[in-house]
This record gives sequence, structure tokens and C-alpha cells, in this order.
Amino acid sequence: MDKQLDLVAKSYNKTIELGKKVINLYENLPEYITNDPDYLIYKKELENDNIGSENIKIKEFLEPTSNMNFIDLGCCLNFMFKGYDKWPSKYHGVDISSKNIELLNEFILKKGLLIDKLYCGSIHETPFADNYFDIGACIGVLEYFEKDYVEKSLKEMHRILKPNGKLVLDIPNIESKSGKIMMKIEEYMRRPDKFNMNYQEFEKILKKYFEIVKTNSSDSNSMGFSYYLRCKKIL
Repeated sequence: MDKQLDLVAKSYNKTIELGKKVINLYENLPEYITNDPDYLIYKKELENDNIGSENIKIKEFLEPTSNMNFIDLGCCLNFMFKGYDKWPSKYHGVDISSKNIELLNEFILKKGLLIDKLYCGSIHETPFADNYFDIGACIGVLEYFEKDYVEKSLKEMHRILKPNGKLVLDIPNIESKSGKIMMKIEEYMRRPDKFNMNYQEFEKILKKYFEIVKTNSSDSNSMGFSYYLRCKKIL
């Protein structure tokens, strides 16, 4: 687990450094990926506005207000580029990449914005108090890890969310054509996807901690599965 966390951190740190030089690795993928007949399926799905951190359905479900604490787990640069800086809720971000956190801090300082906390570390062990967050999101993160880490992360999300707190997260569909292309790309980026469960196995674990309000897990062709959840907890 520690080795994988280190790989993911180093890969995203490298992406930030290349981005400062206006180098986008996604625009220069090797031919063994772009010539794969399923690559076009992957590209088409990326155009779908129902995937990714900017998905408007996330905000519609979470319904952020000014009196809410929001946790963005694996935040990357969502606060800069995905519209989270416009949310009225109090923003908290966790990311394994020190370069992501550094760039976010620079952006926040430059824009004179106010947030509550950015933390550089793993989502399975965070510094936040029990029952601290009203709402949360974890998008594009769990794909990098195997079952043991995934369950530890779900337990941590359950710990820091309030009873009935809302959470949106996603996992890759390891059986879909577009999902397999995504896995090839992540391997090329030197942060290989390690997720090793189908959605039925994942949901069995998930239901220990959360009520599934809605999901797209019935779509076997989707690149990934999104889950809109409520925290199952009695104080």
C-alpha cells in the first residue's frame, strides 16, 4: 500500500511540473493506446458531463450551503478548475500529491479566497474529528487501490461524516471497454489502477457504512460507477 501511495504521489507531482511547462501527457499518449479500437469509446465517454468531479449532479445531490463542512477526498485541483471555489460550503481538501496542495495554496493566496484546511496525505487516515463533515466527495481516487485500502478509506469516510451526511464517490468499471483503456492510460502515467473488485463486491463492502441513494452500477458499459450515498451512523 505504501509503495502504491508513493507511486501515485510521484506521478501527480510530475504531472504538475510538466503542466507548468505546458506539457499535457494526455495529449501525447503512445500509439498502442490511441490505436486501440476501444480508445474512441473512451474518448466519447469523456465527453459525457455525468462523469468527473465537475459533474453537476454531485452539487445537486450534496446541496452545499454556507453552514456545511465539505470534504474533497483526493481533491487534486478541483478547487481551481472544477467550480468548487464557487460552492458556499466550507472547503477542506485532502490529496497525496504535495505539488497539488502547493498549487492550490498558491491559487487561494493569489485570489484571496478563504478555505478551512488543505491536508497532504492519504484519504484512509485524515486529521479530522469524528462526525465533522456534512457532505463529501471522493472522485477518481479509489481506482488506484486494492480491496484492503478501499475498505479502510470507506471506514475513514464513515468516521468523519456526520450521521446521514451525504457522500459522492466513484469506482472504475474494470470489465468495460472504456474502463480498460483508462487503466492502460493510468499505467502509462506510472500510477497503475489496482482496483480489483467488480461493483457487486464493492457494494457489499459499501453497504456496511453507507446507504446507496442512487447509482449507475446497472450500466455495464460505463467507464466507472458513481454512488450517491448517506452515512449510516447512530450517535
